[in-house]
Amino acid sequence: MTTRTLASEQVPGCPEFRHLSTIGGIAVDLRYASPANFVGRDLYSPLDCAWLHRDAAAAIERVVAWLAGVRPDHTLLILDALRPHRVQEQLWDALAGTDLRMYLADPIRGSIHSYGMAVDVTILDSAGRELDMGTGFDDLSERSHPALEAEMLARGALTAQQVTNRQLLRDAMFGAGFVGINSEWWHFDCGDRVAVRAGFIRVL
Repeated sequence: MTTRTLASEQVPGCPEFRHLSTIGGIAVDLRYASPANFVGRDLYSPLDCAWLHRDAAAAIERVVAWLAGVRPDHTLLILDALRPHRVQEQLWDALAGTDLRMYLADPIRGSIHSYGMAVDVTILDSAGRELDMGTGFDDLSERSHPALEAEMLARGALTAQQVTNRQLLRDAMFGAGFVGINSEWWHFDCGDRVAVRAGFIRVL
């Protein structure tokens, strides 16, 4: 099947995508639109990357509703949403020759972010502060791995509260249909990756 593609500049006119501003109850701080990421520079401007596929946007609304019922004083913070394929290539190139490429989807295969079907997220407390997850966003180390949390906890590399905070995030996301990955506590896919790559529009 031929992958459908769309230039980033055309996303605002495509009905399959929704702007993050149309989702109530969230906060947005796109880290790749600032220097606050592992590359250390703004990778998005002048593009507006505050978009998600409508299916993922609807799932985020379910996360918001869940949080409102369980932790009404907490807010979901979107750290990354639609990531154009051209930016994924820049991230891949930035880690050339390192073992850290394991944290990225090879652009040949394509990131689910480039379909607007993945998000990087965390949770803000009642004072607007990010919950302590043990590492920051884009911390490319074993302490970021959900799969290693029990080991990290036993070694003292993570605290019980940090693991509890991560579990709160997972509970919110999983309940809305998102799927996590083993290496980043902040990353969640909306649905099956194979199905997304086969049937959704990839943004270039």
